[in-house]
Amino acid sequence: MTTDAIGEVIATREALRAIVGEPADLVMRKDIGRLDEHCRAFIARSPFVLVGTSGADGFCDVSPRGDAPGFARVLDERTLVLPERPGNKRTDTLTNIIDNPQVGLLFLVPGVEETLRVNGRARVVRDSALLASMAVNNKPPLLAIVVEVRESYLHCAKAFKRARLWDADSQVLRTELPSLARIIYDQLQLDCELDDLERGVAEGYKKLY
Repeated sequence: MTTDAIGEVIATREALRAIVGEPADLVMRKDIGRLDEHCRAFIARSPFVLVGTSGADGFCDVSPRGDAPGFARVLDERTLVLPERPGNKRTDTLTNIIDNPQVGLLFLVPGVEETLRVNGRARVVRDSALLASMAVNNKPPLLAIVVEVRESYLHCAKAFKRARLWDADSQVLRTELPSLARIIYDQLQLDCELDDLERGVAEGYKKLY
């Protein structure tokens, strides 16, 4: 299908509501705007969060963050911290936060089909005591992301049920897709040995902290 073949574009809120209807009162009220005991319990068990940001130009990015459960630290009911572990040094998330502090977080817990959505304002910080408290293998993160919570609520499980995400029978064998090194090799048409690139990716995966 080409873009020319796409039908009607819904361009106003009124047109959208005419199609999907209005949300129930409970749906609107469930945003409590803070991290209560239920949100804290969810975050404490979450080893994975998706971080959504956008830059000054409005271009959006979603980046994964993962670590042992509890890596996301709740300081109080309106503040949480994410350690910035070693990555590819693109710093898309951090750069976006510097340009535009609005962030959206989606916390996942393996085996739990509901998710926790947290939205707010973020800043990139370098506080020695805070960073030291989040060290792993005696290696503290270089930076951290502090989020001032503005919205927080549990999201229902319909998407996960449709996706069967935690269903072992729906898991895809890794061999059904090319390796990361193979994909990069093909996409960038690199002038190097594929085996060398494969070894480089494997070595990079060993340096988690």
